Amino acid sequence: MQFIAELFIWWHKQTLGTRWHTWLRGVHVGTDEAGNRYYKAKKGPKRWVIYNGPADASAIPPGWHGWMHHRTDLLPDEERYVAQFWEKPHQANMTGTSKAYRPQSSLLVKGQRPKVSADYDAWSP
Repeated sequence: MQFIAELFIWWHKQTLGTRWHTWLRGVHVGTDEAGNRYYKAKKGPKRWVIYNGPADASAIPPGWHGWMHHRTDLLPDEERYVAQFWEKPHQANMTGTSKAYRPQSSLLVKGQRPKVSADYDAWSP
């Protein structure tokens, strides 16, 4: 079943081509707390991730995001890595779910929208 999934399902984990490419040309450099596995090319600057679940770029924590985009060569798994004081713990993107952020003025928030001083009056001829 896994073999068939890797042939057709590119948005979940890896395809057969990605598995082959990773085996031939990749070096495993680390795994994050969500189980995503990170690789770099044996030759050249290419870096990639194999997701543990659906392919979702927002599932990459800040430290690994910096490494993936060549902002740093220091791996978040290394002891020398220190997160910046302003970095928050990673949270998944909840857009499109019931847990999505909705400000008080959103039409999707239950109840009445609060009145604000800059509200407009409807035009009437």
